[in-house]
Amino acid sequence: MKTVSENACFGGTQGVYTHASEVCDCDMTFGLFLPEEARAGPVPVLWYLSGLTCTHENAMVKAGAQAWAAEAGIALVFPDTSPRGDSVANDEAYDLGQGAGFYVNATENPWAPHFQMWDYVTTELPAIIGEMGCDLDRQAITGHSMGGHGALTIAMAHPGRFKSVSAFAPICNPTQSDWGRKQLTAYLGDDESTWARHDATTQMAQVGLDAPLLVDTGTNDQFIDLLKPETFAAAVALRRQQAVLRLQPGYDHSYFFVSTFMPDHIAFHAEALG
Repeated sequence: MKTVSENACFGGTQGVYTHASEVCDCDMTFGLFLPEEARAGPVPVLWYLSGLTCTHENAMVKAGAQAWAAEAGIALVFPDTSPRGDSVANDEAYDLGQGAGFYVNATENPWAPHFQMWDYVTTELPAIIGEMGCDLDRQAITGHSMGGHGALTIAMAHPGRFKSVSAFAPICNPTQSDWGRKQLTAYLGDDESTWARHDATTQMAQVGLDAPLLVDTGTNDQFIDLLKPETFAAAVALRRQQAVLRLQPGYDHSYFFVSTFMPDHIAFHAEALG
């Protein structure tokens, strides 16, 4: 583990760390905010999964989450969105390859040797932050866009792990969207039966979620046709799932949108985390 930086932040510490990842077979970087309460013992933790083109840094700098997390006494984890490095496969398009891991375990070449983001976020990184002051018995998860897709699918695949789940403008139905079919084909192959666990709409209809859920999407989101919030809403209704799904008038896909509703999401998770 290498400490890249540590800065005082709202009474706590915002750190950035690099480590050799066994599952991704390369160095990975993540951000971790620990509130002041972490000096006395483990604190509850909220995962923030970022979207396409992002690194660990985008939400850490732009989302405005630390102030609200400090007030609630909650740690924040900001993983990267993909493996990186000269030996890691990439693509010229912004929505495939480095910066676009889609939170899956790739089975197809050239992606399979490094793009194991599902295992990284669900197994390897939790073990690390559990040794750094985070209480793994009190976890919540959120994310934006591709990260919202990851938050929803990971939560539904791990019943009992997360006390609450939220998302900002998530990709809701990737098996039926251009933001999904391209990436799932590249990473997982042509057999669409292997895609289902990575589609929040499909998973909601089939297995549901055992935690309270909050989702915000802007009505002026320039990518709303790719996000397909209406399909997810239909699955929530079919499942009779406990959920608050909100369309926010005038908001787009940017971090201005995320930072506007971040206080609501932190408060939502703080209540569930106790």
